[in-house]
Amino acid sequence: MGIVAIIFVITLLAGVPMAFVLGLAGITHLFAIGEPAYMSIITQRLFTGVNSFSLMCIPFFVLAGELMNKGGVTKRLLNLAREMVGWIPGGMAYCCVILAMVLSAILGSANAVTAILCAILIAEMAKDGYDADFTGSLIAASGVLGPIIPPSMTFIIYGVLTGVSVSKMFMAGVVPGVLLGVGYASVIAYYTKKRGYKKSKERFDPQACGIAFVKAIPALLVPIVIIGGVMGGVFTPTESGAVAVVAAVLASLIYRSFDVKAMPNVLLNTGITTAAIMLIVAFGNIIGWSMSIDDIPNKITNAILSVTNNPQVVMLLIIVCLLGIGCVMDAFAAMYVFTPVFYPLAAAVGIDPIHFGIIFCLMLTIGLITPPVGMLLFVTSNISGVPLAKLSKSVWPFVLAAMAVVLLMAFIPQLVMFIPNLFSAT
Repeated sequence: MGIVAIIFVITLLAGVPMAFVLGLAGITHLFAIGEPAYMSIITQRLFTGVNSFSLMCIPFFVLAGELMNKGGVTKRLLNLAREMVGWIPGGMAYCCVILAMVLSAILGSANAVTAILCAILIAEMAKDGYDADFTGSLIAASGVLGPIIPPSMTFIIYGVLTGVSVSKMFMAGVVPGVLLGVGYASVIAYYTKKRGYKKSKERFDPQACGIAFVKAIPALLVPIVIIGGVMGGVFTPTESGAVAVVAAVLASLIYRSFDVKAMPNVLLNTGITTAAIMLIVAFGNIIGWSMSIDDIPNKITNAILSVTNNPQVVMLLIIVCLLGIGCVMDAFAAMYVFTPVFYPLAAAVGIDPIHFGIIFCLMLTIGLITPPVGMLLFVTSNISGVPLAKLSKSVWPFVLAAMAVVLLMAFIPQLVMFIPNLFSAT
């Protein structure tokens, strides 16, 4: 196993695409096990990794996000957010969090939410006098909401790997997503007072807010239909992806802002993003399979349980490990490598699989904004032009706010389980 770990670290640090890092490590591990029969079924395992009905919704959610962005939907949402909170000091910063929460309920992806926020907010916030490093760190942190507020691609993959209900994961993600938004708002309030950030408009105008709300209704209906339909049992999480595409098309048609000539580019971007995710899923299945053959999850579980079987202590250990893992690995890749390791451990000490799933997914996502190598920091730096060193320094208050929310949820499971239990009781 030592040579596998060395190859994994070297290829990761060398910048090899994550899918191939996983594939190379998994195949090397199979060679090390020394059973020739395993090598003959690698291609079959690649296929079975992506041959899941639940994964069908991923390209649909990616396509829905592309359509929403090209259809001018995000501009209407920004206008509504500005009318709602723009009259408060630091209003545009609060707009960023609100917009991220709504986009997260459509896109389900940290990278997608971050890229869209960069495109529409960097110039707007610069006009209002926000420091570039504060804007960049806020946008990167807001991207964390993407994989937490349902529908979430990370929840879907977690459900595929563990057999946990994806619908219940979607339900469980609502309260944590809102709490994360509140945590970010507290950071914004502190820096607004400290640095004197201005309002983006002089006063609240009920009439203008009403007009902006009416114009944003088609856009707002998309997440409402998706989340409401899944929670109400109208359609499955997989079917919700197709519903999201239909809703995005209808919203774009209503706004009459979608250029049909952009459709080939939309489909191309959707295909590229989906292919990248599916490659990680396929090769991640190889390394997960090789680890299970070698009984590594059970060995790690038994080693930790020999020291402690206290659920709170085990949860803290997992949280610390995941924070470091999320810094250097893509969330999807990390899920395929470490779900087989940590899920049995959590189950062994009696942690609810849905509760654990929310903490697991959120911690991997927080790792995306944790310096020095948080991937969302690279995305934001590349798009905004803010030096990575500045972002790495200014993002820490948001990381600490997110960690406070995680610890709150870790030790008060009812915050996570309230909505799933409520719907189970009805």
